[in-house]
Amino acid sequence: MTERFAIYFAPSATSNLWERAATWLGRDASNGELFSGTVAGIDRDRLLNLTQSANRYGFHATLKAPMALVDGATEADLRAALAAFAERHSPVDLGKPRLASLGSFLALLVDDNEQLQDFAAHVVEDFETFRAPMSIKDRAARSEGLSERQIELLDGYGYPYVFEEFRFHMTLSDRLAAEDAGEIAQAAQTWFSPVLDEPLLLDRLSLFWEPDTGKPFRRVADFKLGAPQ
Repeated sequence: MTERFAIYFAPSATSNLWERAATWLGRDASNGELFSGTVAGIDRDRLLNLTQSANRYGFHATLKAPMALVDGATEADLRAALAAFAERHSPVDLGKPRLASLGSFLALLVDDNEQLQDFAAHVVEDFETFRAPMSIKDRAARSEGLSERQIELLDGYGYPYVFEEFRFHMTLSDRLAAEDAGEIAQAAQTWFSPVLDEPLLLDRLSLFWEPDTGKPFRRVADFKLGAPQ
């Protein structure tokens, strides 16, 4: 079994944002529930086809990208480290999220935030000791199309979008073709509009688990920031 773990931010599994995002993506990563029916006028089969990867990873913002654990490290070790880290760090105010295109993906973004950038960098660095090295095959696949700096970060941390390359985003689609992008963005605006006026607080780290290669990620634990675990 090739399992991986990821350290994400995800809002409370009882929040309006989580529930709307899970319904949009067609799967609740916290309990495995699947959703049927149209969403904002978009047929479920079509929406599932346009959100396959986002559905598999679950609704989240990446802080420490999916990683196999280094030899000798266990899930219990990672959970203990997450609990200790969370207790030492305070929540981060993200302001109101907004829908936007990130490349050809649809995502929820937030304004630039120095405190957020600093916090994300700490997550990357503090949990690096848990990450098993990439295989040569994975490195080749992940380096395609990256800048020289991004390749340097990929080699150093297993993920190219960290530190100055980091941009907080919560993905809501796979790559959208031009003929789909406008309609899906409008549907998302309609569907998410009730929660876009609610300020977003990064108040926890969420541990996600991929039980085997290609399987859906599951949200297995939350660690509230600034509170004893």
